[in-house]
Amino acid sequence: MKIEEEIRQKPFKDVYTKAMVNLLYTHSYLVSRQSRLFKPYGLSPEQYNVLRILRGKHPDPTTVSSIQDRMLNKMSNASRLVEKLKQKGMVERKECAEDRRQVDITITDKGLETLSRLENEVKLFNKDSIQLSEEEANQLNGLLDKLRG
Repeated sequence: MKIEEEIRQKPFKDVYTKAMVNLLYTHSYLVSRQSRLFKPYGLSPEQYNVLRILRGKHPDPTTVSSIQDRMLNKMSNASRLVEKLKQKGMVERKECAEDRRQVDITITDKGLETLSRLENEVKLFNKDSIQLSEEEANQLNGLLDKLRG
């Protein structure tokens, strides 16, 4: 469905405004769908992102600031997300041996198992959500990379 129909908008004044509204609307649509996917696992999309970052560093620890730097949503509060995942037993926080001011974060076996259980669902979700051929998805990726400069 066209963006004008989705938001009941008259034709846009220019293609750049339409593109910006379309990107923002699509982002919200995808995050809402992702939230429904992760809800049965007790996760938010942001918590899932933290777990993926930690899995990428596993078995090495990382810091909250390093997690924050790699987050998809830079406005997320990484400290709060880590604390919620700790309460769920999916991450551990330990004082760094070399620098007592630093806290090391690692993913637990439970966190790794949760990601493993989600892997196929996320793969199918991504393909279903994008609804483009592989060639079109590559083109979209190129355009989005270009947009960010």
